[in-house]
Amino acid sequence: MLALITGAVEDRSARGIAAAVSRLVTAGQLTAGTRLPTVRDVARELGVSPTTVSEAWRSLTRAGAIQTRGRSGTFVAAPVLPRQRWRYSQLGGSATAGSRDLSTGVPDHDLLPDLTDALKRIGDGRLTSSYLDEPVLPALESLLRERWPFPPERLTVVDGALDALDRVIGEVVRFGDHVVVENPAFPPLLDLLQAVGATVVGVPMDAYGMRPDLLHGVLADYPAVAVFLQPRAHNPTGVSMAATRASELATVLGGCPDVLVVEDDHAGDIASAAPVSLGAFLPERTVHVASFSKSHGPDLRLAAAGGPARVIGPVADRRLLGPGWSSRLLQGVLLDLLTDPAAVAQIAKARSAYATRRATLLEELRARGVTATADDGINLWMTVDDQQIAMVTLAAHGIAVSPGAPFCVAPLDTDHVRVTVGLVSDGFADLADILASAALLDTPGSGTRVRPHPRGWR
Repeated sequence: MLALITGAVEDRSARGIAAAVSRLVTAGQLTAGTRLPTVRDVARELGVSPTTVSEAWRSLTRAGAIQTRGRSGTFVAAPVLPRQRWRYSQLGGSATAGSRDLSTGVPDHDLLPDLTDALKRIGDGRLTSSYLDEPVLPALESLLRERWPFPPERLTVVDGALDALDRVIGEVVRFGDHVVVENPAFPPLLDLLQAVGATVVGVPMDAYGMRPDLLHGVLADYPAVAVFLQPRAHNPTGVSMAATRASELATVLGGCPDVLVVEDDHAGDIASAAPVSLGAFLPERTVHVASFSKSHGPDLRLAAAGGPARVIGPVADRRLLGPGWSSRLLQGVLLDLLTDPAAVAQIAKARSAYATRRATLLEELRARGVTATADDGINLWMTVDDQQIAMVTLAAHGIAVSPGAPFCVAPLDTDHVRVTVGLVSDGFADLADILASAALLDTPGSGTRVRPHPRGWR
């Protein structure tokens, strides 16, 4: 057993040892219930410190791959079934027939550009001459590079922002690796990191994004391999970073040369804030993902990922063994929408409409004593006295919103719900009345005067 484990280790760091044991477990060479050699035995055989092996064992324990049974030793853990429910599946509110579903996080269909003329201009769609054509239409790549917030070494197009995040995670994150994210964060990202066995560490935010001082402390405590950020229209809070905050974060990360920055610019052209990226300061280790779903249409299923060739190259190459490329027909549609004056004007109209909707509902809520943020994008992050009571109260009024808990890496000081304010085009005062009655337990008409007990994560 000792020879099997040490023979599989190529990288003698704690991360490398944990990854090697993980591969053996996945391959079935270390089966559930197998007793592992002692830390000292493994350390002696590999010629490393017992502390290094202990750290590897701790990573594997946190990920649920192994378990310690006191003096009996350490064993390969049995699979835990059923697996934990994905956070993403918890986002939908109690939407029923006839209810107003503000839990979706999708754009208003009426504010999307019309694809009819773009599809006509594409013609017969003969945009692919070979399975080995470049994955991005040359004209689209040229335009994307002009729009990119820093000069990317390599750029490709994939099937949406989540597809990009999934593929980048598959390339750079291994079992037991520490990964830093914002707290709160987008639940599907947390699901993707959970799926590969990463150890996720959340860094609190303020009104300008992830806090640099707290990021510095986390990186001092954990050997992170990547930091994931939403630079604009953060989901769920709506926060957009300024260039000064990007510079401050880049300064902190400058002292950690092995940490990759992955940016999810999911709101794209409907974001009110100007594009910003840590790639302007750290281009050699920043992957920027630009999505066109919320601005040009979710069913286009297109996002671009650009950054260092050592990351983007393998991502593009691996796709050759699966989908190969994102539909060049849809790429042609996107290229047309990005250059057609009518479509560009429609996106500007949508951006202005979303800004007005955010500002209007925020003003109404604040007039009723409700705390909320919605600086950018299509979502509103509302503080509530009790998440469960708020959800039930809103459901009784025929309104569905997303619970806040799935967004939280660690519990926040207060409960929240996320409201897709981008779908609200009228009736702001009436909606604010209902939201306030759900948010504040001592609001007249809320049906209760009971304050909630102290609570942790719901």
